[in-house]
This record gives sequence, structure tokens and C-alpha cells, in this order.
Amino acid sequence: MANTWDPLAVINLVFCIIIVLLGAWCYTKKNNNLALYISIGFGLFGVSHFAVLIGADSSSISLVIIRSLGYLVVILAVLKEAVFNK
Repeated sequence: MANTWDPLAVINLVFCIIIVLLGAWCYTKKNNNLALYISIGFGLFGVSHFAVLIGADSSSISLVIIRSLGYLVVILAVLKEAVFNK
């Protein structure tokens, strides 16, 4: 595993960190579960971007699973908001 500082991965990681912090802030301020779930999903994306930055293969099965879990968390959060919170 060699360190490869891909500018796109760095930008994605920074945006993920911002979204996680804003989501956590929104959750603590307004007790908004949607913000919390989206924050968790982007936290998983951030883990994936960080792993790529420290040299992990971006197509490794573990990173695919982490990204998939992130997408599922966000999908389920938005679906829950749309269907159950009318």
C-alpha cells in the first residue's frame, strides 16, 4: 500500500467531513434523524476516501461494501422521511 494523494479523494474526504459535521450539528440542534442518518452515510463514504488516500485499492471488496452501506443508509433515511413522516 503506497500513499497516493489523489486530489479527488482529498476533496471528497473534505466534503464528507463537512457533511458529517453539519449533519451532527443539525441533529443536536433540531433532533432531526434524517440529518443523523445522512451524516452516518457520508461518514462511511469518508472512511472509504480516507482508505484510498492511505493506499487501499479503491475497488477492493471491503471498500465496495463500505460505500454500499453508506448508500443504503442514505437511501433508507430519505425513504423513511418520504414514506413515514407525512
